[in-house]
Amino acid sequence: MNTANITLDTLAPSWLPEQLEASILRLDKLDPNISGNKWFKLKYNLEAARSEGRQHILTFGGAYSNHIAATAAACREAGFRCTGIIRGERPPVLSHTLQTAQDMGMQLEFISREAYRDSRLSFENRPDTYIIPEGGHNAAGVRGCEEILSLFPTARFTHILCAVGTGTTLAGLINSAAATQTVTGIPVLKGAGYLEAEVQALLRPGQTSHWQLLHDFHGGGYAKVKPALIDFINTFFAETGIPTDIIYTGKLVKAFRELIHQRYFADNSKVLLIHTGGLQGNLSLPPGVLSL
Repeated sequence: MNTANITLDTLAPSWLPEQLEASILRLDKLDPNISGNKWFKLKYNLEAARSEGRQHILTFGGAYSNHIAATAAACREAGFRCTGIIRGERPPVLSHTLQTAQDMGMQLEFISREAYRDSRLSFENRPDTYIIPEGGHNAAGVRGCEEILSLFPTARFTHILCAVGTGTTLAGLINSAAATQTVTGIPVLKGAGYLEAEVQALLRPGQTSHWQLLHDFHGGGYAKVKPALIDFINTFFAETGIPTDIIYTGKLVKAFRELIHQRYFADNSKVLLIHTGGLQGNLSLPPGVLSL
């Protein structure tokens, strides 16, 4: 995957005060299908599958999972067969995400939400299969995400902000950040108090950066899209030309604005936001809702 498409863009929306500096790392520019942090979480998982001689990738996700779409594209590019275990009954009409994954060669298997909770155990003995957890949430996924901050010189930033689903990307950022940097995760799930332990379990011994999760910016919960979020995403795009998604980065940037209003950042702070891609998720909305 060619990371040369990724850019580090200066942010200057109308609500950014003069005493703060902000930039956004545009992982969304990496690839139209294997977008954002998804490639970094898949990179070493696919390498491990190949080194073990596995020909089939099996992974998990919901009907609108960016991970499912990205895995399908990455497997097609790398020459793996792949299966997606999808949470919930098969709908009469597939979501855009699932239809895209199926068109790229992924076999879809639907299981009940109850069975999904223990689904990994029931698939571990499939022959010739390498299993990637939901969201790429394992040590190989973290290892890939540890490379994100090395794409550009980022040592000057005092704060690094990232949206959080499984915590995999956040763990990679924490492992690779400098001791002088604060890494802040913005969970997009409601009631995700378990994430602290999930992230801690993926950290390298001796990591020195300060990190935290701020749980008040989920906007109602995962995949909850309120009119205020839509308005913010559209206004931010009109001001900056930067598209964001309704699940992750839109909520991240909106949280950044709210933290500024709360005077969370000291004067002269330098803030780096991580754009984790996932723009394909916007296609679940009716046409015309977003002006991106």
